[in-house]
Amino acid sequence: MSFDPDAVETLAFDSYGTLVDVAAVAEPISERVDEFDPSLVAKIWRQRSLANAMVGNAIGEYDAFYEMNRNALRVALETVGVELDADEREEILSTYHELPVFDDVRDGMERFRNLGYDCYVVSNGNEEMLESLVEGADLGDVLEDAISADEIEQFKPQPELYRHAADEIGTPIEEIAFVAAGWWDVPGAMNAGMQGVWINRSDTLWGPYETEPDLTIDSFHDLAEELEAD
Repeated sequence: MSFDPDAVETLAFDSYGTLVDVAAVAEPISERVDEFDPSLVAKIWRQRSLANAMVGNAIGEYDAFYEMNRNALRVALETVGVELDADEREEILSTYHELPVFDDVRDGMERFRNLGYDCYVVSNGNEEMLESLVEGADLGDVLEDAISADEIEQFKPQPELYRHAADEIGTPIEEIAFVAAGWWDVPGAMNAGMQGVWINRSDTLWGPYETEPDLTIDSFHDLAEELEAD
């Protein structure tokens, strides 16, 4: 498939890794784990958090994503042999409420709004996390709403959350373009019926799927140019 800007009425975005930089957790980790590679700890933390969510989907158990992150951080630290007390772990975990926004996000969102597109967030993050993200990134005036996995107790990439988002937004699912950095998130949205736009924030690899993204971009401005060319 290829991207069809004519079919797009609404834009939806993932949050963590797409709007804000989850790799920034390496800095507070480095303050307490200086004898280990903080980037490695951050990577294990993120991977375990996503795995927790996907296993939860598979076995029908749900806990808020913040709790998933809390467990995943403990596992990541134990994996590399670091012992931190609960208060220290909680301080690291709290950085999820103040992650830095990517440079292209604010200007890109304004371009989308000026082109007439309503913008939404569709996220595994629980509602408190999303409130702090939107406030910290100063996106309240360019977003219509943030839709959380908490609302249906199902995580992406299960199709239910994307379909729930389309129902909440009020746009036919095939008229929504979903933008995400997650190599697992974009195919989930496409499987549910959205157009999938992959923003490759981390210079990672796609796959191993037969399905390719409808569009691959380096920044929000690339998407804006595609929509402006319509």
